[in-house]
Formats: sequence, structure tokens, C-alpha cells
Amino acid sequence: MNDNQLLRYSRHILLDEIGIEGQARLLAASALVIGAGGLGSPAALYLASAGVGRITLVDDDVVDLTNLQRQILHTTARVGQPKAESGREALRQINPEIDVIALRERAHDARLAQLVQGAGVVLDCSDNFATRHAVNRACVAHAVSLVSGAVIRFDGQISVFDPRSAASPCYSCLFPQDQKFEDVACSTMGVFAPLVGVIGAMQAAEALKLLMQVGSSLAGRLLLLDGREMEWTSIRIERNAACPVCGAAQAMLK
Repeated sequence: MNDNQLLRYSRHILLDEIGIEGQARLLAASALVIGAGGLGSPAALYLASAGVGRITLVDDDVVDLTNLQRQILHTTARVGQPKAESGREALRQINPEIDVIALRERAHDARLAQLVQGAGVVLDCSDNFATRHAVNRACVAHAVSLVSGAVIRFDGQISVFDPRSAASPCYSCLFPQDQKFEDVACSTMGVFAPLVGVIGAMQAAEALKLLMQVGSSLAGRLLLLDGREMEWTSIRIERNAACPVCGAAQAMLK
């Protein structure tokens, strides 16, 4: 770590739980962020400012004026640009020393398998169940920790699914992939802007802790936030032994 890095990351290094060793882990780490919108914006910004060595942003959408109410990666000047490329520009401005890969695509199963395999942690910042389940399947298959967040209207949720632990549930244990859940778009239901900042920042915090091996993650717990009353609810999640995703993966290991 050079003198410039020691200065840039000094406030992390001062923390006994992190120190130079933890910061070095971040510099050598890689994170995959699925979605460069409301959740992906604060999550990616904190990953970049913290010094995660390689960040891959995946998003097939372009910046729209309606995004700017909450998607803080983007600016008015970049309306019409691909979100992945706009996001890369923002991250490079905050930390030019890291490697940012911008992928303008909607990643499906085969592609996700490639991307997840090379990641130290995955942050699901998408906005639909099909993508969330596809990301979950890839993370389970390659034993990569998944930090999942979601926000609609005044409600937010966050959890960690860690397939490295036999006791940890996967996303499909919570929302079975064979059941139909209605996708609710903020374009029709609305979303309270600061709430995506809260959940996205927490996704970054969980991802950084996993990469630095600091503290305990949210694996096995689902945090729900009622933004109207600003009240948190914590729910314990158990792994489903019959889950067709993580249950099948565990069976193969036996």
C-alpha cells in the first residue's frame, strides 16, 4: 500500500477491526453489482470510496430524467447514457485507482455464472424477481456470498445469503422460485428517495464486512424497514432443506 492509499483509507485503517490487513483485502477484492439504479448507486459509490479493487456494474438501461430523484450515480448531463457507463464515470471520479467494469447487458443464467464465478461478493440491486432468482442460483452454484436489497414505496428490506455456510438459507428459501410473486415497479407505485440510499448503503456495508472478514453478516436474518415510521423489524430465516436451489446444492456435496 503506497502513501497515497494510506492517506485515502486512513479512517478505515484506524479501526482496529480493519487495519492495514483489512484494507489490503479490499484493494485485492472484486464485487459484482447487479443494477446501477436506486440501490446500486449508493452501494457502488461506497464500495468505490472504500477501495474495492475491482467493481463490475451490470445494467442494460439508460439514464432517464425520472431516475435522478434517487439514482445518485447519475447526473442531468448524462441523461440518455447507459447507466453502467454513467456509473463507471461516477466511480472513477470518486476513486480513480480502482478498476471499474461497465457491462450494458441484462445478465441471464449462463452469463451470470461467468460473472459470479470471478466475484468475491455479489450485490443484487435489481428490481425484479426473475433477475433476483437468477443471481441467487449463480451465487449458490459458485458459493459466493449474496447481499440482497429491495425497496418500494416506503418499505425496504435487506439480507445476506451465504452459500459458504451449510446453515445459511438462500434467496429461494425466502421467496421460493416456483411461486409467483408480482413485480411492483416504482414507475407505477413510487419510491421514497432516501430509502434506497439507506438500503443501498447497508448493502455496501454488508459487502465490505464480508470482503474484510469483519463482524457478523445478516445471513439468516431479514431486516425490514418501515420508512414512514422509521422502524426496523428483524426476522429470522431458516434454510429450507427441500429448497430446489440450495437444498439440491447441499445434497450434491454429501
